[in-house]
Order: sequence, then C-alpha cells, then structure tokens
Amino acid sequence: MSVSSNGSILIVDDNQRNLAALEGMLKDVGRNLVLANSGEQALRHVLKNDFAVILLDARMPGVDGFETAKLIRERPRSRHTPIIFLTGAYEDLPSMFRGYEVGAVDYIIKPLVPEVLKSKIAVFIDLFEKNAVLTREITERKQIEEELRESKENLRALAARLQSVVEEERTRISREIHDELGQALTGLKMDLTWLTTRLPKDQKVLRSKTKSIFELIDGTIQSVRRIASGLRPEVLDEVGLAAAIGWQARDFQKRTGIRCKVRLPAESIVLDRDRSTAAFRIFQELLTNVVRHANATAVDVDLKVGKSELVLEVSDNGKGIAEDKLKSSQSLGLLGMRERASLLGGKVEITKTGGKGTRALVSIPLRLN
Repeated sequence: MSVSSNGSILIVDDNQRNLAALEGMLKDVGRNLVLANSGEQALRHVLKNDFAVILLDARMPGVDGFETAKLIRERPRSRHTPIIFLTGAYEDLPSMFRGYEVGAVDYIIKPLVPEVLKSKIAVFIDLFEKNAVLTREITERKQIEEELRESKENLRALAARLQSVVEEERTRISREIHDELGQALTGLKMDLTWLTTRLPKDQKVLRSKTKSIFELIDGTIQSVRRIASGLRPEVLDEVGLAAAIGWQARDFQKRTGIRCKVRLPAESIVLDRDRSTAAFRIFQELLTNVVRHANATAVDVDLKVGKSELVLEVSDNGKGIAEDKLKSSQSLGLLGMRERASLLGGKVEITKTGGKGTRALVSIPLRLN
C-alpha cells in the first residue's frame, strides 16, 4: 500500500523494541510514521515514497546504516532527503565521520531525549513543506511559461498566416485591377478613338469634349497602375527584390522630393516569396516613417545578400527617432516590421546616427537552422 509522502518520517532499526519506542515517542508529531526493520526494507520504501526525514540506525545486520545511507543518496528521488543517524554512546569518532561522508546531516546518541529528537525533526519537516510549496510554485510557473510560449508560437503562426493571406489577396486584387479594369479602360480609349475619327471636323465642341475624355481615361489608367502597384508591385514578382526596391526608391523620390540614393547588388538576387515580400514591406514602412516623422532631405539605401543572410540598411539625415519610441508598444509600425522579420528568424534594429538622423538595419537569414 502506498504511503503518503506529505512530510512522512521513515524510521529504520533492526530492533523491534527500538522501533516501537520511536513510534511511541513520535506519534504526536502529526506525521505519518513509516517503519522499516532493515536497510533493504528501508530502500524499498524510499523507492516508492518521499520523506521529510529518515531516522536510521547505524549498526544493522546485512545492509548496515552506512551502506543504506549511501544507496539512498545514489537515487535522484532521495538524494537530498535528510538522514539522522541513531547510534549508541559507544560509537567512535571515525564511524561518525563515515556517517557524515555517506550523507548524514546529524547524529543522535541513544538513549534518545524526546524533546531533542522532536525539535530536530520539526526543523526538517518545516523545510520539507517549504520545499514542497516552492516545488509546486516552480512547476506551476513552468506550466504557465510553457502555456505562454505555446500561445506566443500560435499567435506568431496566426500572424504569419494572416500576412500570407493578405499578400495573396493583395496580389489577386492587384491583378484584377490591372488586367480587367486596365483592359476595360484601354478598350474604352480605343472605342473613343474610333468615334473621334468619325466626327465631322466642324464639331469643335464634341472634339474638345472627346479630348477631355481622353485625358480623363489616361489619368484613370495611371491611377489604376499606381493602385495596382501599391497593392503588389509586378516588378517584385517578375524581376525580384532588388529591382522592386530600386523602383520603390525612385517612386518615393518622385512623390516626396526627398533624394534617395540606392546601392543594389550587381548580381541578381534569387529569394523565396516570403523573404522578398517581408524585406520589401519593411522597406516600404521605413520610407513611410521617413515621410511622417524624420523631416529628412536625403535617404541612403544599401541592400546586400550574403551566403547566410539578407541585409537591408536604410538611413536618413532627419531629426532622429526619439528613444522612447524605439521600445514603445504604441509604435505599431516598428512592432510590425520587427514581427515580420522575426517570423523568418530575422531582426530589425533602429538607432539614432552619430550626428542626426535614423539608421535602420534589417537582417533576415536565408535559411533557418
């Protein structure tokens, strides 16, 4: 039958009268008492249960107290269980040293004084209970940490999936806008051209009106191209990341008037869709931050791809990012960029430059270990 390990006491003595005396002496300590009349029996109990303290007779036939203590210490479950040796007054000093060497925490010489024995046992029971509470708290904390880790992994997996779905939807809408709406506008322009060629030359008002319609159609075609490119640039899928960054930098300079100097690899870059998309979207967000917050007049862009990672550096000559913004949970743009990179095992580091301005360093491994 299994014994409760809630602060139980194991008493080991080959003399039945000694066992009975110890049991009577400790019956009012409020703890379960487990009796063993040999070292072998004690070891069987230790294999099945945890004890607050073990009272062990030093001299027993067969497996004596010293050998029993050594074996108890060799088992991980009982390695730190306190052992008090019970010994006669005749015990010599070398034997006592031997007891301490095999793991004894104390020696009590017979005949036993009940008050002394109970006070020592109370100390170890108190330690056992405190250790049990601490162990339970550690277990609960580990469980909470594991649940948080799993939750974080699930959220990241969900975020990655959502980003993938968003990019797929952007690509689909971009193609539909470019192909269907673009073709429709082109067809409308061709029909208008056919109609214009058949207008009498003296219909100046109608010819003027068709001219304004041509201009409106051309403007709409440009808007369609701009919207489609904003959703998902064709150059990113057709030519690659380097070309897409170059195109985005030129468009940025044209729209904002901020000089944009770009250094791209001489050789073409072959990357998977996820890494190309992540790097490009982070680059777009960095340029957006320059316009919104930097008050800069120039931006330098440097894209490098080594054997193990892609590195994108973007620096501006603006007023520099405030320190409180770097770690703020309210900086959703920074959080989004870091999360995009983190999903691929990368990172985004943003710092103020030595003089003025901000420097962003994006690194994304080409393969995860």
